[in-house]
Amino acid sequence: MEHYTIATVAEQSPDFRRVLWTGKQTQLVIMTIPPGGEIGEEVHEGVDQILTFVSGTGEARVAGEKKTVNQGDLVVVPAGTKHNFVNTGPNPLVLYTVYGPPEHADQVVHRTKEEADEMEAAGRDEPPTS
Repeated sequence: MEHYTIATVAEQSPDFRRVLWTGKQTQLVIMTIPPGGEIGEEVHEGVDQILTFVSGTGEARVAGEKKTVNQGDLVVVPAGTKHNFVNTGPNPLVLYTVYGPPEHADQVVHRTKEEADEMEAAGRDEPPTS
């Protein structure tokens, strides 16, 4: 059994992205987006994503819609949907997200968005295949 006090774990991580757990069908990831930062516009083909916001204030941009997100909010991004999440507040935007199926390499840590982008471009952030 894996057990997390997920809000606390997410709040304590300074990293842009940290994969906590990877299963065959889903993956649990925590993220910290700095003030003025963003996840970056993207589309996950074949991967659903559910994001839950732990702290901070941001803007969800999903399929052409924009909504403010705050602590306790949850946003569902169906596979194939263009999306981005932007930190609009003065403090880090902290969240955890579940991907189904996994989207990132097991146990990968990206300290910054730039590091995440570099690893993805180099093919060093591929999800497990089996």
